[in-house]
Amino acid sequence: MAITALIIGAGSGLSASLARLFAKEGITVALAARQIDKLSQLSTEIGASSFAADVSKPDEVNQLFIDVESKVGSPNIVVYNPSYRVRGPFVDLDPTEVAKTLDVTAYGGFLVAQAAAKRMLNQGGGAIFFTGASASVKGYPQSAPFAMGKFALRGLAQSIARELAPKNIHVAHFVIDGAIRSAVRPDPADNPDSTLDPDAIAQSYLNILYQPRSAWTWEIELRPWVEHF
Repeated sequence: MAITALIIGAGSGLSASLARLFAKEGITVALAARQIDKLSQLSTEIGASSFAADVSKPDEVNQLFIDVESKVGSPNIVVYNPSYRVRGPFVDLDPTEVAKTLDVTAYGGFLVAQAAAKRMLNQGGGAIFFTGASASVKGYPQSAPFAMGKFALRGLAQSIARELAPKNIHVAHFVIDGAIRSAVRPDPADNPDSTLDPDAIAQSYLNILYQPRSAWTWEIELRPWVEHF
């Protein structure tokens, strides 16, 4: 049976690593982002389809799933990876920016998970994965909105994992506790492997995806060996 993965919040970092790994595994990949021009090279490289959507808007989420179903089939795997944050002293935070942080980080996760679950219940199973952060479990100074959003996303994942696991839908939340390595954020020469390799993170997502359902996990923490926790 053909398997399709929808990666939402796609970009050049973790999402790209996930997309390449899924494609290598023979999984059909669909990529979604607000701006898809940045996805053209990756889409061409792995033969993925790209879709534009603002997943904090219910109508756009609904249309995204309709478009994905029409072009590549109903997704068996959905990865929620969007993120937005506003930082600053608590008393100076712009309420509009705080609302946007919550919309993208948490409310969009609800909309996407609900749309995915409706289809997976009809399919008889599936997987819904959420990308968390250190802020999912630790609220840092001058980062209240991000902590609010990531705490909410974790609560969503935990709740629906309990509800949907008995219906053969594997829900998992990934706490990425540390900085993710990138071209603009390489490891210091004197401190190798002090950031998370996005390809290594992606491998953990794949490992969770392939877990036998007799031994599912709903949450995993990933951090570099030198990270304090």
